[in-house]
Amino acid sequence: MPSTRPAEMPYNEPMKILVIEDDREAADYLEKAFTEAGHTAHVAGDGEVGFALADSGDYDVMVIDRMMPRRDGLSVIAGLRSRGNTTPVLILSALGEVDDRVTGLRAGGDDYLTKPYAFSELLARVEVLNRRASAKESDTVYRVGDLELDRLSHSVRRAGRELTLQPREFRLLEYLMRHAGQVVTRTMLLENVWDYHFDPQTNVIDVHVSRLRAKIEKGFDTPILHTIRGAGYMLRGS
Repeated sequence: MPSTRPAEMPYNEPMKILVIEDDREAADYLEKAFTEAGHTAHVAGDGEVGFALADSGDYDVMVIDRMMPRRDGLSVIAGLRSRGNTTPVLILSALGEVDDRVTGLRAGGDDYLTKPYAFSELLARVEVLNRRASAKESDTVYRVGDLELDRLSHSVRRAGRELTLQPREFRLLEYLMRHAGQVVTRTMLLENVWDYHFDPQTNVIDVHVSRLRAKIEKGFDTPILHTIRGAGYMLRGS
């Protein structure tokens, strides 16, 4: 359990935080403290539930207890990293020796905090992890709703599920995501995705948009790529 109650914190960009902690009292404390600090916190009471939530959710930072029933924290982290999940992780543990911290970081943790702790320090560390991740991804990762495109790894995921796109489909999606919430005209797509500076009176755009829509919407409940009649297309998360 933390050693102090949380003091009033300065405003920071709201975060969505996953707490994986089997101690119910400690988990409730963190959920309440993060909420009072202006963030959204989801809690999982064991490693198996936590892994499922982390694998399917879109979190800014995860706070994971090291020793838990069913599945320990290091196994959860290693499993997530093996699936390409790069969400920053702060490990909480009563094990505070140097070797323990090294083991945690090598398992895929980004920071390590020993118990007991002050919530003000934990919150500051979580905020730092979030800022670093945001700065690192700002030029390479686009997100619209639960759809994510990573230019660096040339990967696309929706709700955690990896999607396979052809090179032109990837380029088309990247352009649409860069202009999310805006109407993208056929002329804009021809000039920026196909490098045509005129309309060749072809259905190439319609064909590719149709194929892309099938890949990013099939099996998902919410449409994300919309046709704006007489104008073009729009990618939006809701």
